Amino acid sequence: MSIITKRGDDGHTDLLFGRRIGKTSPRIVALGSIDELNAALGLARAAGLRDELVPIIDHVQEKLVAAMGQLATLPEDRERYSYAAVSSEDIEWIEQVAREMEARGVRFTGWARPGAEGAIAAAAMDFARAVARRAERDAWELDQSGGEVSGDVLLFLNRLSDLLWILARVEEQPGGA
Repeated sequence: MSIITKRGDDGHTDLLFGRRIGKTSPRIVALGSIDELNAALGLARAAGLRDELVPIIDHVQEKLVAAMGQLATLPEDRERYSYAAVSSEDIEWIEQVAREMEARGVRFTGWARPGAEGAIAAAAMDFARAVARRAERDAWELDQSGGEVSGDVLLFLNRLSDLLWILARVEEQPGGA
């Protein structure tokens, strides 16, 4: 079976459980932003991210796939969704990782200037952070337009952008924070 199905030629795309939706709907916009965030994190990994951060990013990417699954399920199909989901434990995990990095001396000291330190992986992490902020805005837009986004997904995206800012600062420092 080819990846080229031509099913999207009419401006619609598939969701889970056989549902179709317009490609410009707020749900697809939010899904696309989370997908782009996942790709941006892949870029940071491929840019030579320090080894200690790779498992963190891998876990985040796993949770982003779960969030996409949740968003690809319409509210009327929610009880049918039995796959991985973002939960309050995932939000707590992000907060714990952020606290651990902050305990190592990473602090907010003003606006970051991505790339100023010459660290490609850090700049890629900052790019991912900016995409995370957009993904959060798009998820909120979907929720506020009646799309019923899980509160855990919304909080996860919010906390994630903060964590990515911290990780970019860790990546900029010689030997880590």
